[in-house]
Amino acid sequence: MRNQLARRNIAIHPFIVAELALGSLRDRIKTLAWLDFLPHVRVAQIGEVRAMIEARQLYRQGIGLIDAHLIASCLIDPPTPLWTADKRLATAAESLGIAANLP
Repeated sequence: MRNQLARRNIAIHPFIVAELALGSLRDRIKTLAWLDFLPHVRVAQIGEVRAMIEARQLYRQGIGLIDAHLIASCLIDPPTPLWTADKRLATAAESLGIAANLP
């Protein structure tokens, strides 16, 4: 993972940084600065997200709006695999062929 980070092969969605900023972080300023330093994926417009939900039939899968945004961003900027520990989001990513293959 460190090699991937050093090569700037790992990107983050700004919504994830914002979600983490709402929590309790150890060494908050430094952690958020490192996250902001990562490349960011493009944030999809809400119309793009809504169209993708319908086109990819992502409704009734137990994912939320932020999850749909993450998926849309990965699809907008291929090849951007999605890495997540969330089971429902991982299942959706796998069905779309964008799940990250982690060791």
